[in-house]
Amino acid sequence: MRRKLAAGNWKMNGTTADLAELSAMADAAVRGDAEVLICPPATLISAAKSAATEIAIGGQDCHAQSAGAHTGDLAAGMLSDAGASHVILGHSERRADHDEHDDDVRAKCRAAWDAGLVAVVCVGETLAEREAQNTLDIIGGQMAGSIPDGATGHNTVIAYEPVWAIGTGKVPTTDQIGDVHDFIRARLERRFGAGVGRSVRLLYGGSVKAGNAADIFAVSNVDGALVGGASLKAADFVPIIEALNASST
Repeated sequence: MRRKLAAGNWKMNGTTADLAELSAMADAAVRGDAEVLICPPATLISAAKSAATEIAIGGQDCHAQSAGAHTGDLAAGMLSDAGASHVILGHSERRADHDEHDDDVRAKCRAAWDAGLVAVVCVGETLAEREAQNTLDIIGGQMAGSIPDGATGHNTVIAYEPVWAIGTGKVPTTDQIGDVHDFIRARLERRFGAGVGRSVRLLYGGSVKAGNAADIFAVSNVDGALVGGASLKAADFVPIIEALNASST
């Protein structure tokens, strides 16, 4: 059985005062079987780990090199040293704002594994690609280019985040989400074998909130969610965690 995962990406939000939100999230985590992961800004990783030992803490990016003259960047080992167990890689905002490509994500993924981190690899199509009916071609290409050989359910999570749904309030239909998640599962099984392919958790991300979480979690091959804005406040994120726990029963 794949353990459900509710992951929150705080992006460039949060200061020490916001760590108070983690207490209620941790309480929700211990009441159910789903794993809860919060990825705050790197400045908060160590403090977040100390504030809420019941939930996993992750980074939002890492460099592909383990050390060196890379001003402002963070190595995967540094994230681990600060208390992180996961790291988000290949988010569409990194791909767009920092011109990251699949081969960059692939190299970072290897670095994350080497540091003992679970890589949460993001894939997703733009609105133009969706309207051109190229979604599955885009997702397949991103998976092939971004995920190195050696992926398992222990070191890799895949998050499908349609770019046009992130922070927009627009959400694909459950059929559209199911089509992509079923496709991702099939591609993983074909590349890595049935056992490994079935062990990798698949998250949906893009305007997930309390009101639509239950419907999304009922979709085939959706093992949880990667949540942005709704993960900043416990009042918004706890109902999503609870919906995921309910979907496991």
